Amino acid sequence: MSKQWLEWAKRIQALSQSGLAFSKDIYDIERYEELREISIEIMREHTELEMDKIRGLFTNETGYQTPKVDVRGVVFKNNQILMVRENIDDKWALPGGFCDIGLSPSENVMKEIKEESGFDVLPIRLIALMDKNKHPHPPEAYHYYKIFILCEIIGGKPTLGIETNSINFFSEHNLPQLSTNRNTESQIKTLFGFLRNPQKETILD
Repeated sequence: MSKQWLEWAKRIQALSQSGLAFSKDIYDIERYEELREISIEIMREHTELEMDKIRGLFTNETGYQTPKVDVRGVVFKNNQILMVRENIDDKWALPGGFCDIGLSPSENVMKEIKEESGFDVLPIRLIALMDKNKHPHPPEAYHYYKIFILCEIIGGKPTLGIETNSINFFSEHNLPQLSTNRNTESQIKTLFGFLRNPQKETILD
């Protein structure tokens, strides 16, 4: 779970960004800029990140701050789940990534699965929409929502993508080392519940 200092830093950053987006008064703008600097200092005090790196994370966006959206494809075959090994950390995750502007969640998940695994899929249903803060992911500078969409393979073949170095299917009780920034063991096990019970209600948390 996220640490309290991180929640304070993210909240201050979000308020300052919104204030800078809508405020017209020069003095208010100065105050919001100072609040943003405070959020950067909090991050610097509790992490090993360079100040310029943190400032880049916290100042590269404008407008009202909203959660970012990550989509993951849930593909079962022979009672196993499709996963790809990410180049960035050499650990395993459900195929997926940030949602691109101009594409629907279903279009995004089809694109991500094709690019990362080589499979053509048909999205079947939304099975989970999770708040990353409520699951045991490592702390993040931003607030994320994670969309999990059940998909069915309709074509293609295992093909490595630019961001992946391995593709495989895993059983619920033989999971590989997971990329916990992207998915946790408890999430994967929860998703297997939809394999056992296709009528299981969508999870919203």
